[in-house]
Amino acid sequence: MKIAMIKNFILFFILTIYSFGQSQNGLNSITKEELFQTVTYLSSEELEGRLAGTEGYNLAADFSSDKFFDLKLKPFNGMSYYQDFLIECNEIQNPYKFNLIKNDEIVNKYQLGKDFAFRGFTGSGDFTADVVYCGYGISQPKIGYDDYSNIDVNGKIVMVFKFNPSWKIEDNQWTPATPRFKSKVAFEHGAKGILFVSFPNDENPQKPIGSVMCGEGEQLEDFPQLHIDIPVADEFLNGSGYNLKGLQTKIDSSKQPFSVTLNSQAEIFVKANYRKEAPTKNVIGILEGKDPILKDEYIIIGAHLDHVGQQANEIYFPGANDNASGSAAVLEIAEAFVEGRINNKRSIIFILFAGEESGLKGSQYYADNPIVPLEKTVAMLNMDCIGVGDSIMIGSGQSCPNLWNLIKEIDKKYYNMSVSNTWKGGGADAQPFFDKGVPTAYFVTTNSYPHLHLTTDKPETLNLDLYEKMVKLVFLTAEKIANGEYEREDIIVN
Repeated sequence: MKIAMIKNFILFFILTIYSFGQSQNGLNSITKEELFQTVTYLSSEELEGRLAGTEGYNLAADFSSDKFFDLKLKPFNGMSYYQDFLIECNEIQNPYKFNLIKNDEIVNKYQLGKDFAFRGFTGSGDFTADVVYCGYGISQPKIGYDDYSNIDVNGKIVMVFKFNPSWKIEDNQWTPATPRFKSKVAFEHGAKGILFVSFPNDENPQKPIGSVMCGEGEQLEDFPQLHIDIPVADEFLNGSGYNLKGLQTKIDSSKQPFSVTLNSQAEIFVKANYRKEAPTKNVIGILEGKDPILKDEYIIIGAHLDHVGQQANEIYFPGANDNASGSAAVLEIAEAFVEGRINNKRSIIFILFAGEESGLKGSQYYADNPIVPLEKTVAMLNMDCIGVGDSIMIGSGQSCPNLWNLIKEIDKKYYNMSVSNTWKGGGADAQPFFDKGVPTAYFVTTNSYPHLHLTTDKPETLNLDLYEKMVKLVFLTAEKIANGEYEREDIIVN
């Protein structure tokens, strides 16, 4: 009896040491140098900002697919790593113009990427027209608020705040603040184009950004949309007796519209190639589990591969942190499992999503068309903007406390880099999975967004030490889940 017990102990000890060695091999294969190299390529000018539906995104998808192939991951449908679907796509072409005109003379020629950016779903246009300031660009006469009352915008360009007010008229809800909706309102009042501007009274007003988050509705293909910087707005207001700060203060304090006809014009030329249905794809590879029973249960490790593209062949948005950082992490973790020869009992699905920037399109498409039943998905780990900042934050802790506590325990043991802040719900590409009952964890860094959607979101801005620890934390979490140390929990919705 004693001999048998000794043999069992020795066998258990050997297996434990072997398993530990595998884990260390996988962990050691994750390096900041390799992560930086992958991020550098994904955020390079060659890929033109990885806008879903464009050739730049396709190059990123091909690069990722080749990585999955080299690692011998199983293609998602047995033949291809691509899950194809259709997406709205708008490409802004060269040349362009945006100039300030006064007394029929050009006063200022504005620089794309510095003074303004086109909205991702701008329409085309070629005209010079008067500019009219119209507050928040809201028209809700039924609740007693209409920025378009008592002012003529027919054939003109309206300047409006990009966001809705922080206050309300009694308990009434504002109409959507999306660029598409505000543009539709302006168009229906006869305007020819729209200039969005951030709040000047904010502590850190948003700069003109690249963005393809447009909202629901039909595309206005002949209606230009620009996001202009606050000093540019004030140049258009010059001579009207007002500045932007004063106008925001006046409206916010009175909660009444105050629109102004200006004595300036804008010259706009933009040509956009809009496609209502452009082909794009998620990139999916599967590492099958080694346990005959648990291999039919799955973990999803995901991040979005797309970003917001380029404009007029003059500027592009690299998206190094958002989200080349998360995409490179998915590839690196897949490599760690394969090269570390991790004895994962459960199967792992690695997914790079398209279309997050236009509204979680790729993750929603997968959640609606999963390759295995979502009931078999034990957890979804999402990474988005994980390379800039000073500490680690894990979302969904209030909804998936068992998963969150597991991650916190691992972090405390190895890195002690995570903060206690968390939230309910999924967030970002985890949200469609959360909505369907899958436990989720959303990995992000704190103070992650100083370069969000700007041309400065480049690899050299990354905090590589933090980034490496973040990716290793996700790997260690996935390893424990894959080996049965976490069971799917019922998520807390309210």
